Amino acid sequence: MADMANEIKLLSGNSHPSLAKAVADRLGIEIAKTMSMNYSNQETSVTVGESIRDEDVFILQSTAPGDINDGLMELLIMIHACRTASARRITAVIPNFPYARQDKKDKSRAPISAKLIANMLQTAGCNHVITMDLHASQIQGFFNVPVDNLYAEPSVLRWIRENLTGQEIVIVSPDAGGAKRATSIADRLDRGFALIHKERPRPNVVGRMVLVGDVVDKVAILVDDMADTCGTLAKAAATVKEHGAREVIAIVTHGILSGDAINILNNSVLSQVVVTNTVPLGDKANRCKKIRVIDVSPTIAEAIRRTHNGESVR
Repeated sequence: MADMANEIKLLSGNSHPSLAKAVADRLGIEIAKTMSMNYSNQETSVTVGESIRDEDVFILQSTAPGDINDGLMELLIMIHACRTASARRITAVIPNFPYARQDKKDKSRAPISAKLIANMLQTAGCNHVITMDLHASQIQGFFNVPVDNLYAEPSVLRWIRENLTGQEIVIVSPDAGGAKRATSIADRLDRGFALIHKERPRPNVVGRMVLVGDVVDKVAILVDDMADTCGTLAKAAATVKEHGAREVIAIVTHGILSGDAINILNNSVLSQVVVTNTVPLGDKANRCKKIRVIDVSPTIAEAIRRTHNGESVR
């Protein structure tokens, strides 16, 4: 680890400094000195405070709710600053990929914004991307540079084994899109699987829900990649409870929890909401006592170490 301190340069944006600090501590290095500020007209200015010439640079920037576009712009400027400072390789570490839900043209005249983000990152000078639990894995194909999509699944499995031992559990996917993720966890645990089919009359609004599978007298674990407004999670939890589940727990990778999400969770039948720290939670954990946090900084730090050493990330 001593040699690594001279070679890896970890930079942090303003969106999630606590995760960057945890990753740096895990790697046994210091976060490189940078200064990011907004002028009075809200333009972002970034200065890298130490030499990164011919260095292997990793820039960690997640998406902070309410600040996604500022965080993205700051990341692009930091990448460009590193490129003009002659960094050897620039890796963007983006635990929660922005605009990941806009990954296809699902109606006329709709943008494919995830592709636009990919183009912007590459134009800024990004050589490599590390992210976690992409909403749609085909986003990797939007890039002409390598993309490592890390999985929170091992951390989720560890949490379930440590906290729900000896209980009769069933893994539930709140929609058809997440069925593959949920079945993978169910198979690893050798437990049952159930699926909820939902009808959306319009975006962010959930209509009727139909449960397929047996949840009677079991602890139902709802598994998803992100919880945003939490309307789907709360409705899915209510549906599962109505079908006889003893307890309902939600486990999601990205706890965005925007809008009225905290009130929705507090009023829901969910007993626990387990999220990872890919997205900063701020005071939300204090406002909702159901929230539990899984630390994924070891996974991200290990991916950075292996990337730097030219080892397989898988």
